[in-house]
Amino acid sequence: IHRLARRHLLGAYGDLLAFWAPFLLLHLGGTDTITAFALEDNELLRRHLLNLLFQLGAAGYVFYQSLPSNKLIVSTILVFIGGIIKYIERTRALYLGSTKKFRASLLTSGDAGPNYAKLMEEHSSKKKANIPVSIVMMPEPNVQSTDPVKKVENKWNDKVIDPAFCNFKIFKGLLVHLIFSFRERDESMDFFRSRTAKDAFRVIEAELNFFYDVLYTKAAVVHCLTGCLFRALSIGFVITAFALFYVLNKQSFHEYDRKIHSSFALHMLHARWSKSIFQYNLIDSQLGRWPKWIEKFLDFISLRELFDDWKFGREEQYDDKLGELIFNELKQKSSDVEDPERVDLERVKLMCAARGKWALDKQARKGSLRSDSNVDCGEILLPSVSNVDYGESFLLWHIATDLCYNTDTDTDTNTETNARTKDLRENSKILSDYMLHLLIKQPNMMSTVVGIGEIRFRDTCAEMDKFISDVSEGNQEKMTKEIVCQRLLDVPTKVKPVDVKGDRSKSALFDACILAKVLRKLGNKWEILSGVWVELLGYAAIHCRPYNHAQQLSKGGELVTLVWLLMVHLGLSEQFQIVEGHARAKLIVQK
Repeated sequence: IHRLARRHLLGAYGDLLAFWAPFLLLHLGGTDTITAFALEDNELLRRHLLNLLFQLGAAGYVFYQSLPSNKLIVSTILVFIGGIIKYIERTRALYLGSTKKFRASLLTSGDAGPNYAKLMEEHSSKKKANIPVSIVMMPEPNVQSTDPVKKVENKWNDKVIDPAFCNFKIFKGLLVHLIFSFRERDESMDFFRSRTAKDAFRVIEAELNFFYDVLYTKAAVVHCLTGCLFRALSIGFVITAFALFYVLNKQSFHEYDRKIHSSFALHMLHARWSKSIFQYNLIDSQLGRWPKWIEKFLDFISLRELFDDWKFGREEQYDDKLGELIFNELKQKSSDVEDPERVDLERVKLMCAARGKWALDKQARKGSLRSDSNVDCGEILLPSVSNVDYGESFLLWHIATDLCYNTDTDTDTNTETNARTKDLRENSKILSDYMLHLLIKQPNMMSTVVGIGEIRFRDTCAEMDKFISDVSEGNQEKMTKEIVCQRLLDVPTKVKPVDVKGDRSKSALFDACILAKVLRKLGNKWEILSGVWVELLGYAAIHCRPYNHAQQLSKGGELVTLVWLLMVHLGLSEQFQIVEGHARAKLIVQK
């Protein structure tokens, strides 16, 4: 602005500076592929409106100062209009992505149902006239399935994108706690049960991309008739402005200035699941601790957590075998929920509340919870998933899994059985360490289920650290993880830890040792462990708030979010509560 006041000194460069103001406004409108970096950005409508007005005012003032002799006036006006459209698009996209507006867009007008008052008045009047009359409830006629997924798939033969979009249109209300009918549940269940694990997860990934689009991009604004019209105008104005910039007084500007203005790139970014499964292991975090003086220094400069993440955190890549394990377990659980005669809401709630019991009951029915010496191990295993809170339960199974994993010496001559056992062993370990990562590094995803899980984790870490110090004292042998695990299993545990230590400490270390010793007696321990971990993961997924799942989409996504959406599509959710439509009541006059 100050330089524009000296136009007589700047000449053509004053026009160029005036051209920059609306050009900057155009860029502030942002790209189509990202408007919000977090869901909280969508809730700040007043701030975005204030920014819009301020930027418009500033750009307008700069343009006004360049009048009346601006040689680029037409180009500047065109870019100014294009910039206004882009900025308004961004502001409206943020508004439509807000929780309140998103929910309002999904709600239909109030449903009064059948005219009860009129029906009862007719019934009463006929009764008073001594006309024998009764009310008969006519069942709602069977409507042929209108499953849009099947229709679209048959038409386009697309296994991923079209079914994902149809599912998204039906189930996007999940994010704002809307409820759905059992007809919608049945159609979704039929679709996913007929898919392979690989195809099912591909559809889920694509569906989550649509969720991402409506919350974090301009998709809701651009993909409509009005949006397309204004988009065409905006692009047309900008292209015309650049064409005029080249042909009008092109020789008046420096070559470098023209190159800057001519660089126009659109970066197509899209937030897809990274397929990274982050890991955190309790024993590793204590066995490889920093020296005391380094820990104190890192605590002093508030960087302890950052350096711990760097040292102890790791990633595993999702593979199809893990997907098959999760999908098959949830698919079988979904089949057990379904009752062909009626919709049992209580059974659905019971399945959603299960956090390992269903998997253990399944093994018990097959007689797989008895050891080689015919000891019923279920008496120890079942209380660890049903008689303790979720935070303690998954910490017990995390340590027990690690102990079994690092002391496993089982061999099997059957190559096929051995390969399957190896897959179950590796996947159990991945899920175990992933769940601990969620507790420690993503506590918002677990806050509704873990209770005092973080306190219990700290107490367990303290006891583990003390045990490692005691074992390594005076021992020249390097303490490897395998040695520590074996030493833990060597500790006599005939008396329960709570009877010796009391309940002041919430440590689950030696309770987990008892659990591991029982599991080691079973030949199919990895089948049991993998089933329990899928159920523990599913419990966390379905009880996590949808808002928290949506937050993870901007960060690349989490496996637990995919499991949540898969469970919903398989009917393992309490958001299916509408059993029937309107009853068709009729007055029947008896002869």
